[in-house]
Amino acid sequence: MNAPAIERALPPASRPLSGESAAALHVLLEQSLAHGRGLAGAHCIHELWMRGEIGLAIDAALERLWKRAAASIPDWLPMRHFEQLPLLYEVSARFRPGTRGSYNIYLVLLDYRDSRPEPYGYYVGMSHYAPAQRFDQHKAGIRAAGSVLRRGLEVLTGPTHHLQRIGRAEALDIESALAEALRAAGLFVQGGH
Repeated sequence: MNAPAIERALPPASRPLSGESAAALHVLLEQSLAHGRGLAGAHCIHELWMRGEIGLAIDAALERLWKRAAASIPDWLPMRHFEQLPLLYEVSARFRPGTRGSYNIYLVLLDYRDSRPEPYGYYVGMSHYAPAQRFDQHKAGIRAAGSVLRRGLEVLTGPTHHLQRIGRAEALDIESALAEALRAAGLFVQGGH
């Protein structure tokens, strides 16, 4: 079985492997690992994750992919499993920007394993910096939200991939509305002012 051609420009929300069976996805993942193809492996793992694959299996696949193809893994693939990723995509997809600009909406995975029954929370932010750069600023204490400084694990670029380079006024509105929508979906959310 040959892996379907996956273009680098395809966002994860497009789910280019959604038509493949679970068995085919596992075969494609093994081929990707054997040949060090991080992008194809990331799409395989992402598709299995969206279908509700067991968390331990996702974590094991992520570990193997990082060992075999670290240099070619896209930045939108989270580094650890958490159950709410499909919900983050679903809620974020409700927002469609209409203006172009220089602002970005971003999500950060927060670690609450020491203090809450639900181990993870989410920070919603907006910046004219790229999401990864803004996350690094938070972690360095530069205009940092306390929740991200203390509890930030990683930036989650996949669910908000379509909410990049938008106008400031619209970004402000989406930041607030997205935070509220995620709260309404039952998630613990910080930020979104």
